[in-house]
Amino acid sequence: MIIATAPGRCGIVGNPTDIYGGSVISISTLERARCTLTPSDTLYVVSSGESGELHSRADLEFRGDKLDIARAALKWFDVDPAAARFSLDISTEIPMQAGMAGSTALLAALVGVLDKHLGLKMHPWAVAETARKIESCVMQVVCGLQDQHMAVFGGLNYMDFAGKEKLEQTDDEPLATIEPLAAYAPTLPLITANTGVKHHSGTVHSSPRERWLAGDQSVIDAYVQIAKLARLGKRHLLAGDWKSLGSLMNQNHEIVARLGGSGEANDRLINAALEAGAYGAKLAGAGGGGTIIALCENTERVKQALLDAGATSLSAPIPSPGLTVTESPN
Repeated sequence: MIIATAPGRCGIVGNPTDIYGGSVISISTLERARCTLTPSDTLYVVSSGESGELHSRADLEFRGDKLDIARAALKWFDVDPAAARFSLDISTEIPMQAGMAGSTALLAALVGVLDKHLGLKMHPWAVAETARKIESCVMQVVCGLQDQHMAVFGGLNYMDFAGKEKLEQTDDEPLATIEPLAAYAPTLPLITANTGVKHHSGTVHSSPRERWLAGDQSVIDAYVQIAKLARLGKRHLLAGDWKSLGSLMNQNHEIVARLGGSGEANDRLINAALEAGAYGAKLAGAGGGGTIIALCENTERVKQALLDAGATSLSAPIPSPGLTVTESPN
């Protein structure tokens, strides 16, 4: 039996520049995705309440159900269902389509299990890039690189994706730079709030990405500025200067909102947090719904304000381990 788990993530400052070769500070969630591989006579997949047997390569074609994420990973690793002698059980505690990279965490857990089963022994950067290639090339999702690297590395990280803005992941481009900060930073007083509005990050990223590719200077300049905010944010975070870090978070959100990357539900919760005394509040991931993250010391007041503004759930992200893979006898 092989068991892999991976966390979700919340972007503190710098997102969404991971899709433009920028820099991001991000923290993992306590909630995790899980994948279990067990020996079996046939390839049987269970995913979030849906299940089915896969007998041939034709069964790896997408069907618009919850098994598609497993199909994508199996297809990438060229697993022939007719010859496979294992089953996969996939589940998650991370809210899906909520801007916390829940789908990516599931995919990272799948990659971790299959890497172990196939004896590939990929290093963490390769696992993260493989997860992104599956998401981008097989599942056709427009995505950056923050989600996969946070699922694999976990914790609290400053991440730099310089040289990766084309999203091609060619063999001659640099690997991401991952700087763990948790051991050196004070505990961040963070709250996340879910809007209850579900979205698909690929649809959120498409329009700004198209404008950026077309050379829209306002979009190019905006993402250069947001990446700079993340670089400055590392200094304030390590110093425990929450007022300054919160100001950078607010600037980050103002730029994203100006480009149309937020949403009414997001803005309502963000404004409620700020009015209740939060130092900063912004999108935790993609906009159009999902989750916002607030930096505050008067947590009870801010929590109540978020609930009053319509938040469906609250949580407090803290650095937690990245992808873990364990193997045990059946």
